[in-house]
Amino acid sequence: MPFDYTLDFPTLDFRKHPELYRVGRGEQGVLLVQPYKGEILPHWRFKDAAAARESSAAIWQLFEGYLQEEDFVGADMARKFLQMGYTRARRYANHQGGRKYAGPVPADKKGQSGAHGRAELPRNAHPDADKVEAAAIFKQKWDEAKNLPEYQRQKAAFEAKYGK
Repeated sequence: MPFDYTLDFPTLDFRKHPELYRVGRGEQGVLLVQPYKGEILPHWRFKDAAAARESSAAIWQLFEGYLQEEDFVGADMARKFLQMGYTRARRYANHQGGRKYAGPVPADKKGQSGAHGRAELPRNAHPDADKVEAAAIFKQKWDEAKNLPEYQRQKAAFEAKYGK
C-alpha cells in the first residue's frame, strides 16, 4: 500500500500505532514518522566518508535494536535512513551543492520527490570522491539491512498482520 501522507504526523506516535504505518516506496515518510525520526535523525550524517562510517554504524545499531525488540516500524525507518544516506551522498557527489533540479518545487508537489517538469542541473564532471565513498558506505549497509533474513521475516509478518 502507498504511504499515507494524510495522517497527523506531528501528533502521531507510530510506536503506539504501528497499524497506521505504511512501508511505501523508497524513503517515503522518513522525515515524518515519530518517534523514530527523532531517534535516528541525530545520527544521520553523510558529508564525507568518515561521517558516513560513523553514521551508518550508529544507525545500524538502532536497526538491530529495533529488530531485537520486534519493532518492524523502527527497523524499516532505520533502513530508510541508510537508504537516504546513500541517495543524498550520491546527489551531493553528482551535483554541486546537492541540488538536482533547477527552480523551486511547485507548490502542489511539496514533499514529493521528482523533477515535476524541472530540468536536471548539470552533473559534476568529476564527482567528489569522498562523497562517492560516503555513498558506497551507506549503500553497503542499506543492502545488508534490506536483505537481512530477520528484517525480511518481520516485514512479511507486518504486511500479513496489517495488510500493508
